[in-house]
Amino acid sequence: MRITREEVRQVAHLARLNVTEDQIDAFAGQIGRILEYIDQLNQVDTTGVAPTFHASVQTNAFREDEVQGHLNLDEALANAPKEADGSFIVPRVIG
Repeated sequence: MRITREEVRQVAHLARLNVTEDQIDAFAGQIGRILEYIDQLNQVDTTGVAPTFHASVQTNAFREDEVQGHLNLDEALANAPKEADGSFIVPRVIG
């Protein structure tokens, strides 16, 4: 499939890209080769091949919500670099 210089200009305009005349010629050729390759893929017989949505098998990583215990205040603050009055002391990040 051939792509014209005008089509390259239109796509560049829509993408807000500034392209030179040399780039337009280069892009037209490159995009044309890509479209020819895609056309070859479209000619492959895929009868009986199930659609693939992911390259690897995906399983649900979620777990059931279960009520569990929580840390008490002393356990939560045990590894804090600084604490005061039952709160974590952290460096100021906003002036």
